[in-house]
Amino acid sequence: MFKKLPLSLVFALFACATYAQTIVSTSPQDQNVVLEEFTGIHCVFCPQGHAIAKAIQDANPDRVTLINIHQGSYATPGSGEPDFRTPYGNAIVGQSYSGSGFGYPSGTVNRHVFPGRSMASGGGTAMSRSFWTISSTETMAIGSPVNVAVEAEIDVQTNVLTVHVEGYYTSNSPEGTNLLNVALLQNNTKGPQTGGNMGNEYVHMHRLVEMITGQWGEVINTTTAGTFVDRTYTYTIPAMYNNVPTELADMEVVAYIANTHQEIPSGSRAYPTYTGLTNANDAFVRYVEDIPNTCQATIAPEVNIQNMGQNAITSLAINYTINGDAHTYNWTGEILSLHSETIVLPEVSYTIQTNNTVDVSVPNDDDNGNNNASTTFDEAIGGTGTVYMVLHTDGYGSECRWNVKDGSGTVIYNGGPYGNNQTINETFTLNADCYSFSIIDTYGDGGGSVTLTDSDGTQIYFTNGQYGSGETSQFSSNGILGITQNQLDNISLYPNPASSTINVKNAENANIQIFDILGKSILSQDNIAMDAQINVSQLQAGTYFMKISKDNLITTKRFLISK
Repeated sequence: MFKKLPLSLVFALFACATYAQTIVSTSPQDQNVVLEEFTGIHCVFCPQGHAIAKAIQDANPDRVTLINIHQGSYATPGSGEPDFRTPYGNAIVGQSYSGSGFGYPSGTVNRHVFPGRSMASGGGTAMSRSFWTISSTETMAIGSPVNVAVEAEIDVQTNVLTVHVEGYYTSNSPEGTNLLNVALLQNNTKGPQTGGNMGNEYVHMHRLVEMITGQWGEVINTTTAGTFVDRTYTYTIPAMYNNVPTELADMEVVAYIANTHQEIPSGSRAYPTYTGLTNANDAFVRYVEDIPNTCQATIAPEVNIQNMGQNAITSLAINYTINGDAHTYNWTGEILSLHSETIVLPEVSYTIQTNNTVDVSVPNDDDNGNNNASTTFDEAIGGTGTVYMVLHTDGYGSECRWNVKDGSGTVIYNGGPYGNNQTINETFTLNADCYSFSIIDTYGDGGGSVTLTDSDGTQIYFTNGQYGSGETSQFSSNGILGITQNQLDNISLYPNPASSTINVKNAENANIQIFDILGKSILSQDNIAMDAQINVSQLQAGTYFMKISKDNLITTKRFLISK
């Protein structure tokens, strides 16, 4: 939990004869647009609203500010989903409409009531997305009594944001007092978005994270022609908002003056500049992406690297080891100061263990204390060749889908949609392979519980239904090998991977069979010696299974052939 440091502000309010403004224009100007969009990660049509708002801003980049406010039931996160809500959203939405009929996405343009365009039955400033463009065009043709300008900088050593705002009244405001608001936004946050068609990789822009001046802003007591407003605010940006990490390189600052809680005559936005970058070259290996439990014999780790230096990073020799096996990837590209990139490292084969470790490092630079990161992952649970699924649908069974894919990614079983509040039973007959089971909710709010067990009663997968838009879990199957016990723990295979010969230790008088990954029998041998040597030189590179039978007990060992 991060606590916001006390807000300190220094401001000065001068008459026309005494100011010395630096960034705001003193000439009469038309209104700039401040478009507040009410949205949520479970709103089906919100991506359309985002696209409309972006088109308005793209056509008028210096005159249009977008603020995306995640609020309401559509913004409520499910299990494992990010929480983009703020303490300010309910109040901002609450003053934008009255009556019934309010829906999402909706938006206000300068918090102005446009007759005939209100979304709710009782009127208000909130409009459906079909009116945002025409309302913005009309707004930008109306003169504003006040001009607003803003600039900002962030000290990357302390995370302190300094915001400088200036306002100049070219004519009298219709209100004797006004309110100066400063909002902090974050861009480029990846997450889920129903209707976005990108899974959890939808890029959320202009996301409100903080109102630096509080819910409704700081009071401006003089609003007559010639009044100059000059205020400076400092604020320490926390590492997270609602457990969603902050990215200093993605912050955006918005300043606007409001007549009251409604009617915004104008506003402005700025991207901060940065201070405190003391190193010329500094690649920060921030983290290795989490790797779910897997039964695959290959892996392509992903590492996030941030540039904490003054110079752009254009190449890196990235070293990565998997269970001690070393690899190097010579990456080329461009990472600008304070920006980061998630780099997918080349896929490599490895010998899977019960517990596995991935270590990533980059060469020495100006700061060698941040050049390494690692993660661990486990081997996926294994089951027999028969797996049973029990799936319960909720009150929206038509949203439920599922599938089982084999190691090549081919869907071999699937189902849905279903009726409401049903119980679905399925049986999967599987060969020896690595499989994935996916449960999907097309609306994005999860469903009923799902359980997978094998013929030995081993639980392969379980969810209580809080899976959001969906989740995937891997498991392996011994398939036609018919393994029911695994009590021959002292038997081992080496070397693994092998190329021409594999040794079978502690398996005296056992019978062995070797199968390929599709379950086809390759070779067999009975009554082998205590430390037998098996010729595997004729086998192609890949994954194989050795079934070892002795005294009515059976075990299976997996091994790799490399050439």
